[in-house]
Amino acid sequence: MTTYVLVHGAWHGAWCWNKVVPGLEAAGHKVITPELPGSGEDSTPATDVTLEAYANKLVEVLDQQDEKVVMLGHSMGGLAISAAAELRPDKIGALVYLSGFLPQSGQSLLSLEESNPHSSVPSALQVAEDGVTGAIKAEMIKDLFYHDCSDEDVAFATAHQHAQALAPLGTPVIVTDENFGSVPRYYIELLSDHAIHIDMQRQMVAASPCKEVFSIDSSHSPFYSKNEELIETLQKISV
Repeated sequence: MTTYVLVHGAWHGAWCWNKVVPGLEAAGHKVITPELPGSGEDSTPATDVTLEAYANKLVEVLDQQDEKVVMLGHSMGGLAISAAAELRPDKIGALVYLSGFLPQSGQSLLSLEESNPHSSVPSALQVAEDGVTGAIKAEMIKDLFYHDCSDEDVAFATAHQHAQALAPLGTPVIVTDENFGSVPRYYIELLSDHAIHIDMQRQMVAASPCKEVFSIDSSHSPFYSKNEELIETLQKISV
């Protein structure tokens, strides 16, 4: 039995794992889907949402576990799990990046995005008047995130999209070889991703090599379009 901690990405919440959790649990695993501050049903004010708050939330989850976990970060969640691994490397048996931002020390999501050869999200971003949060333009949500998902799943996900606090996106992640670098890393690349193009994914892996790379021919949201394949892939990574 493995404990999987599944961390959602920007504009999402724990709700995005609703087709993955049952399959992993049916196979005998424990699954935890934390809500990052200010996301999903978490009521933290956007002005209080920081990368440090993300990391502290995940540390709380890790400190409650008796055994090492497999911690997965989807998209922006890759930054959060990297920051948490720096603080609690002894609690994590494996880090998994699901088309996740895989930073080197000193990099932020925005600095990584600057080197994206197929950047798409910035042009789809609509920043609130106060500059604190941003949302994806409604007409671009499906193509960016869910282009191979069912109409039902697209409707559900779109209805649950949550404004994203922008501060964590510009905050550099500081990690060390001694802590973060001591945790085995895996990457699940998504071949048809329109949000983080496969070239960008492979660019990050080349800069920060992983123990193993798995491939799923999916959009940015395999938890809907290829949930069974994602479940099978995750079970190949255990501690």
